[in-house]
Amino acid sequence: MEYIKTVYVNKPPRLNEPYMICGFPGSGYVGKLAVEHLVQELKAKPLIDIYSYSFPPQVVIRQDGTVELMKNSIYYWQNDGKKYVSNSNNNDLLLLTADAQPLTPEGEHLLAEAIIDIAAELNAKMVFTLAAYITGVFMDKPRVYVTATRTDMIEEFKSRGMATMDSGSITGMNGLLLGMARLKGIDGVCLLAETSGYVVDAKASQAVLKSLLELVNMSIDMSSLEKRAKDTEMIIKALEQQARRGGMGGIVQEQFREEQEKDRDRELGYIS
Repeated sequence: MEYIKTVYVNKPPRLNEPYMICGFPGSGYVGKLAVEHLVQELKAKPLIDIYSYSFPPQVVIRQDGTVELMKNSIYYWQNDGKKYVSNSNNNDLLLLTADAQPLTPEGEHLLAEAIIDIAAELNAKMVFTLAAYITGVFMDKPRVYVTATRTDMIEEFKSRGMATMDSGSITGMNGLLLGMARLKGIDGVCLLAETSGYVVDAKASQAVLKSLLELVNMSIDMSSLEKRAKDTEMIIKALEQQARRGGMGGIVQEQFREEQEKDRDRELGYIS
């Protein structure tokens, strides 16, 4: 039985040592919001859909009223050297976003291997995962931490003044992809932005995306994500005020309702 099904929705173009950038639904929606923003701003083109028996047993209802199985999707963007990039960057991009993460450890390992095999097929130079660093408290200015598959990369990050991790673990697809990339000889980097873990956190997404863009020498319009980050600030302030008065439930529920509406409009699908 085929556990994972990979469908090319367009013919693979010739890509120049692309960076693969992955954003999954998880705590704060940190990585997913960041990668969805890249897809929209760069007008990236769909390339591959990945289906798995380990995804939640449900379908996503799209804007046109139709249903679709949950999937991971890979988009591509070809760098013409004229827009969004500095002169030192001639790499294309592969952008992976997802309706869901697998429900089982076996499913996660199989999906991670399938994604890294695709990265190798398409000659990816490096795999980035964008993740949440859960603090349990609201952060005014989320810090971004970094870890990687090679010590020389860690030293470079330190020289840039970035905060590196030296203990702990990264759970789920964000960690597994790096481990699988290292196993198969592909460089990998995980960027983790601080988030409370309580709300959909566009502020953390903005922070992690800024760090990523600095690493890959790119610049894009961040205004729509900045607006959502300001919305996050307002929600956090409201939550803090409500907490001081002794209750948070109603505001949390309303916030998730609003985010679900926004995500439905943008066909994000799954809320983790």
